[in-house]
Amino acid sequence: MNNGIITKEAALRIAMAARTLDGVDVAALASRMGSQLGLPITEEKLTKVTVADLKLMLSGEETVEPDVDPASIKLAVRQLWGDSDDAENLPKPQSYKGSDMPGSLRVAVASNSEQNVDGHFGSCPRFLIYQVGRDEIRLVGLRSTAMTDEAEDKNSARAELINDCQIVYVQSIGGPAAAKAVRANVHPVKAPEGGAALVVLQRLQAVLDAPPPWLAKILGVEAKSLGRFADAGDES
Repeated sequence: MNNGIITKEAALRIAMAARTLDGVDVAALASRMGSQLGLPITEEKLTKVTVADLKLMLSGEETVEPDVDPASIKLAVRQLWGDSDDAENLPKPQSYKGSDMPGSLRVAVASNSEQNVDGHFGSCPRFLIYQVGRDEIRLVGLRSTAMTDEAEDKNSARAELINDCQIVYVQSIGGPAAAKAVRANVHPVKAPEGGAALVVLQRLQAVLDAPPPWLAKILGVEAKSLGRFADAGDES
């Protein structure tokens, strides 16, 4: 439907972007879009919105948290562009049985695209689930976070979604969300530089035999060489 103010597809994109930004009012964002882009709001106009443009639109809005994280803003811009990260671009999980990789860790990765650590805990569209052992890293699942968006406490729902994992890698996470992950027995590890999930997980794999204290606690073993491995991962 086109009511002369906004097309149906443009309205859907703005609604998805507002949901990603967590706490942003859809009507307020659409109003600011109209003021900045001009009416009617169309898909063509939305494809020209940049990260800087969206930050400008959000500034001063009472309905917008002042510390909206950069990862969420980038994802919101992609949604305004209509980039839905179609299923064919996503990795394919491999089968896994509990006896396949003895002594392995189950690790979640907050991801916005493909096999990348590029998601914020509270806004990523999915978690990639890996088994990480000494000799193998295996992708065993993809978990959409869509079902958590309607929860009264979205971050608690996301923590419960991955509560069979010992670790979650994120590009960013807020303090309250990190606390909720810890309460679900999931240890958050920040990888602010992002990058390919396999590269990040290979660093974890490399210290399994001589883990730093935070990882030793998860594994239930004695920590090795504190000084040598202190920078293997950033605790939240």
